Amino acid sequence: MTEDPEGPAGPEPPASREELIDWLRLARSRRVGPVTFLRLTREHGSAARALRALPGLASEAGLRDYAPFPREAAEAELRAGAALGARPLALGAADYPPRLARIPDPPPLVWALGDPALAARPAVALVGARNASALGCRMAARLARDLGAAGFVVVSGLARGIDAAAHRAALDGGTVAIQAGGVDEVYPPENAELAAAIGAGGLRLSEMPMGHPPRTRDFPRRNRIISGLALGVVVVEGALRSGSLITARAALDQGREVMAVPGNPLDARAAGCNALIRDGALLVRDAGDVLEALAPAAARRGVIRVPRPAPAAPPPEGGELGSRLLALLGPTPIAEDALIRDLGGRAAEVAAALLDLELAGHVLRHPGGGVGLAPGAG
Repeated sequence: MTEDPEGPAGPEPPASREELIDWLRLARSRRVGPVTFLRLTREHGSAARALRALPGLASEAGLRDYAPFPREAAEAELRAGAALGARPLALGAADYPPRLARIPDPPPLVWALGDPALAARPAVALVGARNASALGCRMAARLARDLGAAGFVVVSGLARGIDAAAHRAALDGGTVAIQAGGVDEVYPPENAELAAAIGAGGLRLSEMPMGHPPRTRDFPRRNRIISGLALGVVVVEGALRSGSLITARAALDQGREVMAVPGNPLDARAAGCNALIRDGALLVRDAGDVLEALAPAAARRGVIRVPRPAPAAPPPEGGELGSRLLALLGPTPIAEDALIRDLGGRAAEVAAALLDLELAGHVLRHPGGGVGLAPGAG
């Protein structure tokens, strides 16, 4: 992993409200993206001078009647942010997320609702499918809790499924939600309560204007921020063509570690993860794998609780038959009658041993009569 690649040096951040208004006007002007913003401020020395030069530059490019973003609209956005309790973080300022500042196309300004200091702590991004399986959500929650206990902030995209499971489990340890729309536009609506909890005890970030509804084309832009804030990205579930894999590609471009949780080859939600592992991503079984991969970078940033968690002692429940059952089981459910055949035991004995293991939390029963290991068991 090429840790924290050096991007281009950022411009001097605004030092007054007047400069902040010019900064926001330039960032919101038509056809001025993050890379163009950096080029213009470098070439002209400030956002104000770049704004004055912008109509002439547009005319040279064949754009007639070009006008920069109106001052009144920039002032209205600042008022809306203040009314929400959000803060504008300008690129180059002390409170701007340091790792995000070093990606090739950092947002000139992000709105922050919550504690901006969380974005400066060592972080891991957990992303995955919106239509996630129950097992995938449990895995995401387990990773988030364990990584939080090790001192990492968990970053994700506030989507349903894996994102939501990771955020909920990471609330106590610290979590950052990156929104595709404005920081005041919660999507999907069913995550409103979760978003409120993150705003109160974590951090929500967006590069979009206040009131901006999330659009399909906004999500890839959001994904580069998710990976940009993190030392590494873990994909828990994801199809071959999914936003999770877009985040993984952004992570590779930014020099971040890319990791994935393997899944059933017959489950389309695992196809992206399995392909990432085939192509060289680190296979993740638990938080210990993530901690080992990120230990050198994390130790340099003051995260000291990075040793691999000690393996749990073998469960005594179920006796010898229980141990044989655990050896046969995995996360993917197996029919109980197939277990009885494989063990060559009596149905009543196998059922009793399974019940002991289920009560002890080592196995889970699935719809249709399947039995599988509970996350963390085995």
